[in-house]
Amino acid sequence: MLSDIERKVLRVIANYSAGRRRTPTIDELCIKTGRNRGGIMTVLEVLVREGYIEWQRSLPDQIVVLEAWERKGGVR
Repeated sequence: MLSDIERKVLRVIANYSAGRRRTPTIDELCIKTGRNRGGIMTVLEVLVREGYIEWQRSLPDQIVVLEAWERKGGVR
């Protein structure tokens, strides 16, 4: 099960990319969530580990959404 901030970041990424045809940058995620850069990087690492996105720390602004909604029942 995702935490509130993880769920929020996932939704921001999915909605942003649907509306603008690109994923948000790390700085844009910081603005939209009110979190600092380190906090966003940590959240993105969790989303990668859980299989919701593809992302590499070395290419921070390249995010690929694999699953835009949290899975039912917290299945990992």
